[in-house]
Amino acid sequence: MATFLYRLGRTAFRRRWYVALIWVAVLGAVGFGAAKAPAAPDDSNSMPGIESQKAFDLMEQRFPGAKADGANARIVFVAPDGQKITAAENKKTINRLVDEAADGAQVASAVSPFQAKAISKDATTAYATVTYKVKADDLTDADKNHLEDAIARAKKSGLTVEVGGTALATQPSAGGSAEAIGIAIAALVLLVTFGSLTAAGLPLLTAIIGVGVSMAAIMALSSAFGLSSTTGTLATMLGLACGIDYAVFIVSRYREERAKGHTPQEAAGLATGTAGSAVVFAGLTVVIALAGLSVVGIPMLTKMGLAAAGAVVVGVFIALTLVPALLGFWPNAVLSRHSRKTGEIKESGENNGGSRWARFVLRRPLPVLLLSVVGLGTLAIPVMDLQLGMPGDEAKPTSTTERRAYDDLAKGFGAGFNGPLTIVVDAKGATNPKTAVTTIQEKIKTTGGVVSVSPARFNPAGDTAIFSAVPSTAPTDAKTQDLVRTIRDERPATETSTHAEFEVTGTTALNIDIAQKTQNALIPYLIVVVGLAVLLLIVVFRSILVPVKAAVGFLLSVLAALGSVVAVFQWGWLASLLGVETTGPIMSMMPIFLVGIVFGLAMDYEVFLVARMREAHVHGDSPSQAIRSGFRHSARVVVAAALIMMAVFSGFIGASESMIKMIGFGLAIAVLFDAFIVRMAFVPAVLALLGKAAWWMPRRLDRILPKVDVEGEGLVHQSAVAPAHDAPATQEPARI
Repeated sequence: MATFLYRLGRTAFRRRWYVALIWVAVLGAVGFGAAKAPAAPDDSNSMPGIESQKAFDLMEQRFPGAKADGANARIVFVAPDGQKITAAENKKTINRLVDEAADGAQVASAVSPFQAKAISKDATTAYATVTYKVKADDLTDADKNHLEDAIARAKKSGLTVEVGGTALATQPSAGGSAEAIGIAIAALVLLVTFGSLTAAGLPLLTAIIGVGVSMAAIMALSSAFGLSSTTGTLATMLGLACGIDYAVFIVSRYREERAKGHTPQEAAGLATGTAGSAVVFAGLTVVIALAGLSVVGIPMLTKMGLAAAGAVVVGVFIALTLVPALLGFWPNAVLSRHSRKTGEIKESGENNGGSRWARFVLRRPLPVLLLSVVGLGTLAIPVMDLQLGMPGDEAKPTSTTERRAYDDLAKGFGAGFNGPLTIVVDAKGATNPKTAVTTIQEKIKTTGGVVSVSPARFNPAGDTAIFSAVPSTAPTDAKTQDLVRTIRDERPATETSTHAEFEVTGTTALNIDIAQKTQNALIPYLIVVVGLAVLLLIVVFRSILVPVKAAVGFLLSVLAALGSVVAVFQWGWLASLLGVETTGPIMSMMPIFLVGIVFGLAMDYEVFLVARMREAHVHGDSPSQAIRSGFRHSARVVVAAALIMMAVFSGFIGASESMIKMIGFGLAIAVLFDAFIVRMAFVPAVLALLGKAAWWMPRRLDRILPKVDVEGEGLVHQSAVAPAHDAPATQEPARI
């Protein structure tokens, strides 16, 4: 592995023009494909294997022409203080709006509150429902503008008019200015770390090119594979963070090899052969973690994981080819200012910050280990109160009309009105379908926690009916979850007596089912991902205990990160500082996301840091010397890489969508815990206590496993200082 990458790095350095042109051509090709590709579809809401999805499928089969996922708009009216919605002038305004809305070309139906009796008991609040024949993403601008204009005219009458539903939903932004600030912070960290504008700019440039290739490819393939714009959010996040980090490790090792006296071309080859090997295996762990998301069985999650894995793969290829090629264009510009001025390239001193910290941990490994474990364990305590759900309009900022509509409906009709349960009755087997449906309605109406049920609506064949049940509690309330379970648990007796089957669905039930499905998938996912990664690390480090220690450290950091997410987004600690206006259950997919992504990133730091220790140990250092050597060479760069990742992830905290905000915060805090507590304290403390046992490997297993030269042992004989006539590469043609 190391020898192959060494040759690849030298070739990319020497043939830099060809490599650069190839990447420009790739970017152009995928960019052209993206420009010609059809618009990205909306995210698929298909969730195979859960009751809610089965009910949606049944609705589409038995109600021809009805779309369970068609766009809708719920227009909420609130009368001015002291007035009633039923006042003649207000009633006239509302009916006029409904009539105007019904004229939309894509509108299936528009029902006024007076027709549907959708008026609150105190007659201060009412709502009209507009349903469309197409999905929200397929609505034309003309139809949207038509509805918006009608609403604007109604507001002039003095009524408060807000709109919920999917038709006019605010499109979330990924990160906005906060994301740009994150990238700026990353650039500053690189500048401080390397002391060179070129060395700071090169990783940013290559990462941006990698993300450009990845996002263009996602857009080009969107129609064929159903990839949406949301799918690309995670790919952007990880592609940018990993792309920068991988380039940083190559550039850092290049500077180190130059300090040893190697010529630029030889240094590029050695950097790619050693740090590049670590990049390959670190990237593999991330890809394993992301591709493993398919275990959950949720199509959207699978697509997001595979798209992000593809972005990481592109980042690895960029680091192994384009980075050494760009080093060929500017071989001296990436060196520090002092080195460029004096011509003296100094190697990292024996007494730098990394080696001093390593000596501190080696002197007192047990207290450091206990302190790190207790600290992370304390931060993980909130996980015990973890509640899963899917945030809806209640989690949006109050500046959005969807949030205001949600609040008005809750105030006028009760907390549970925003999350009605949809009951789908299959009465094909019943002697009298209408009687069977009525019996089921009465049974559900008398269930504790149900406020009301709506009249049943039958399909043309008369063998299937749909009605709604309104809970007394909010959609994300734990009592609503208990209500859904109670209705389903009491179902067998009702079905036996009526000979009709029914299923509970709707957005609220769907979110409950998704939460349960992801929770059930978490343990199998952990076993698959952690198991595969541990096997990979056993091959890389030729050790049993080092990979096990890596997995334990990861569990500590991810539990502490998840605990912090619960404390902020569920309990509300420091929520206002992050712009979180409403607390509630944690997004159902958050634990899976956090486990998968953080595991991959944690293994990045594990590979980069411990590979240098392994390299020193292979070359003859004692266990304690190997720890010091690993920290002397890698600690500063690992810290810089972690700060860069934290800056990039923190940029997504500025997103308006709570899901992206939560993911950004969770990843940023997880990197903080993993890089600065686990890898900098827990890891060296454990290795110090284990001593030589850390590198123990059963001989039989050692003979079976494939040999992968990550430490560059095979390059020892090729790494003599290259002769001075390696000329062309030493000339610096230009500066960035």
